[in-house]
Amino acid sequence: MRDPDEFDLEEIAAALEDQSAYDHRWLIDPASGEVLLWTADGGIDGKTPVDLEELDLVLIDPAPSWVWYRDMADFADLLSDERAGRRLRRAIDGRGAFRRFRSELYEEYPRLVSVWQGFHDARAVRRAIDFLADNELIAKDAADRVRAKHLDPAVP
Repeated sequence: MRDPDEFDLEEIAAALEDQSAYDHRWLIDPASGEVLLWTADGGIDGKTPVDLEELDLVLIDPAPSWVWYRDMADFADLLSDERAGRRLRRAIDGRGAFRRFRSELYEEYPRLVSVWQGFHDARAVRRAIDFLADNELIAKDAADRVRAKHLDPAVP
């Protein structure tokens, strides 16, 4: 098993969040910790098509969209500004929730953007750590140690 510091947690988090993986997939090399992009027509080097099953790499399946949706709902629920929380909860109701949440946040509550980004990033990094631990790329005690460094920030 590798040390968690040998992995780019933000890159793994971005791969876990990538919901557009219909023409590409994210993989991680357990030997090096490198995150690689695979496409059907370009393989992992961008030139040589190869089947995913032929690669000795770990597939990074994106987390379901409801996981990321839950982050928006939790953020809205934690806000002490009841009006902002109510408007952000309303924004995530129905189709287009992610776009509407972002629009409402950036246009109406720009002071909360950096707080949201910190909240979102902390949860995304913990998901990356969980992915590594679940795939036995890092030890559980190491995962617990790193996860504890990435707690949700205080929400005003």
